[in-house]
Amino acid sequence: MAFDPTRGIQDFLVFGEYGDVNPSITDSSTFTFKDPQTMNEIFDHEIEGCFLYSRHWNPINRHLSEALAAMEGSEMALVTASGMGAISSTTLQICRAGDEIVASHTIYGGTYAFFKNFLPKLGITVKFVDMTNLDEVKAAITENTKMLYGESVSNPLLEVANIPELSRIAKAHNLTLVIDNTFSPMIISPIQWGADVVIHSMTKYINGTSDCVAGCVCSSSEFIHALTDINAGASMLLGPVLDSYRAASILKNLHSLHIRMQKHSENALFLAEHLQKLGVTVFYPGLTSHPQHDLMNQLKNEGFGYSGMLAIDAKDDETADQLMKLMQEEKVGYLAVSLGYFKTLFSSPSHSTSSEIPKEEQEEIGLSGGLVRMSVGLDHNIQLSFDRIHKCLKNIGLV
Repeated sequence: MAFDPTRGIQDFLVFGEYGDVNPSITDSSTFTFKDPQTMNEIFDHEIEGCFLYSRHWNPINRHLSEALAAMEGSEMALVTASGMGAISSTTLQICRAGDEIVASHTIYGGTYAFFKNFLPKLGITVKFVDMTNLDEVKAAITENTKMLYGESVSNPLLEVANIPELSRIAKAHNLTLVIDNTFSPMIISPIQWGADVVIHSMTKYINGTSDCVAGCVCSSSEFIHALTDINAGASMLLGPVLDSYRAASILKNLHSLHIRMQKHSENALFLAEHLQKLGVTVFYPGLTSHPQHDLMNQLKNEGFGYSGMLAIDAKDDETADQLMKLMQEEKVGYLAVSLGYFKTLFSSPSHSTSSEIPKEEQEEIGLSGGLVRMSVGLDHNIQLSFDRIHKCLKNIGLV
């Protein structure tokens, strides 16, 4: 039977002492003990149901983590204060000085900067490859490689990772396969296809209201316990703690994620198909012209579409800027970074979310200065949005 990412969340129930339908927010940084011996035992090893200090765990963060694990089908999960907090903690838990990482050449700019500019200070090197070329991935692996890193649907070029094949490669070389699933929650379930660790920036689709920054790591119990180990856990010691109030808010929003992803995807597919008919170059895995369209159909869970992310090529920087300015004036959406909001957001990745990647490398991977990334919103009348975009395209001579 196909994996259903909604089932675990729908079955996720919390009963407080008053039977509250939402878990109570624990507004406390530390927790009391009746017996000093219990405190001593928690310092030695985790005791289920006991909490010590909120940098480690607290009840509401635990509830959110359990719901996320249910969504991804992982044994456990851990919430963090940002997507980068999840990425950096995961990476530093897996790798140490002298180790190597093989990573996709099309990834979020913050991840690229962390890999390219920060990790070498710690003696960790990263090789960037075309993750869609499995032979290139294999050729980059050495005896020092410890981790394969990619994105289910890449930012911003929307390439689709062949997770089952990457998993086979990782297992053959005893590597940890880490997949960032931010663009495709519920649509793709990487754990089910062999990923070892799944990361989300919950700032985006999972929260969905652009009012907080948060992240999560979904993996085995062994790995999450390693991250939170008092003596050696990267998350425990680096301290990317998610605020309890934000955890409670995200947990509420998580329960509508399946509905939102359906609508985001429906609207994005409509725009992608209609824009392509106009002759615009469109990057979207739901189009039959997309090079990984068949792979996406193989990987995706039924009922959630192909994601709400698409990109169009406006040819050059100046035209892209004109288009985005006009789209904002025509009320298509907002000129803003990030994604997953209920309004459409658009930006030029080469000058924003991928600006950390040097221009020559952007050219090598096919990232045009004219690329406009769109996070398509929850518009009820998507035809009206298309008509407004069409008007903007005509005004600048792109159609």
